[in-house]
Amino acid sequence: MPCPFPGMDPYIERPEIWPDFHDALVTAIRGLLQPLLKPRYVALMQDRLYIVRDDQARKPDVAIVRSSSREPRRGVAALLEVDTPAIFETYREEIRQPLIEIVEPAAGNKIVTAIEVLSPDNKSSGPGRTSYLVKRDQYVESGANIVEIDLLVGGQPTVKLKADKLASIQPWRYLVAVSRWPTLDEVYAFPLERRLPRIAVPLAYEDRDVPLDLQAAFARSWDEGPYPELLHYDRPAPSGLSDAEQRWCGEQLKRVGF
Repeated sequence: MPCPFPGMDPYIERPEIWPDFHDALVTAIRGLLQPLLKPRYVALMQDRLYIVRDDQARKPDVAIVRSSSREPRRGVAALLEVDTPAIFETYREEIRQPLIEIVEPAAGNKIVTAIEVLSPDNKSSGPGRTSYLVKRDQYVESGANIVEIDLLVGGQPTVKLKADKLASIQPWRYLVAVSRWPTLDEVYAFPLERRLPRIAVPLAYEDRDVPLDLQAAFARSWDEGPYPELLHYDRPAPSGLSDAEQRWCGEQLKRVGF
C-alpha cells in the first residue's frame, strides 16, 4: 500500500514506530547519496551515544543493626540505630541514534558534512537534546557542514534561527536546516500538505553540492518497512497539528479508503 500522504506521514511519529522509521530513513538517505559522492567522498553511518538515568526510590520496611547483647557493656559506647534512608536504584540505559557523516578518505577521513534526522528527544529538554547540541557544536568547531532534518510535529526546533526569522517563513510544518561552514544557513520550510523537498547537501567549499530527494528517501523507507501494516490510522494524528491540518489528514485518509 502506498503512503496516503503526498509528503511526510505524521502518524509515523507514534513512539512505538518512530525509532524504526528513523533508522530506516537514515539508511535510505545514505543509499541515495553514496553513488553521488564517489570517488572523492563516502557516506558513513555513525552512532551518537548518550546515557539516560532513571532513579526509583525504594523505602525499606525495617532497618536492623546487629549487637552482641541487648545491653551495652560497661565502658563500651552504645550502638546507635541509624535513621532509615531512602534507597534509590539507578538504571542506566544507553541510547544510540544513527546519523550520517560524509567523509573524505584521501584527507584522513575528514568529516566534511554531518546529516542528522531529529528524534523526539532531540527536541525536548533532557540528555537527548543536550547530546545532540553538544555534537552539533563539535561539528561546527571541526569545520564541518551540518544538515538537520526535522520531520516531527512536536517539540522545540533545534535550528539556530531566531523566532522572528522562523516566523517570517510561515506557513510551515517541517524544516530542513543546512548550515554551511562557517556562517551561512539555509532553511527549507514546507507544510504538511506538500511533498518533502529536494535539498542541496554541501561538501568541501571547492566542490559542487549533491542533491538529496527527501521524498524519494521517505518512499524507500516506506516501501521496505512495515508501516502499512502497523499504521491502521485508528488513532488521532499528533496533537500539535492545527485544526485545518487535522481536517486535511482526515480527508486524505478518506480519499484512499480509510
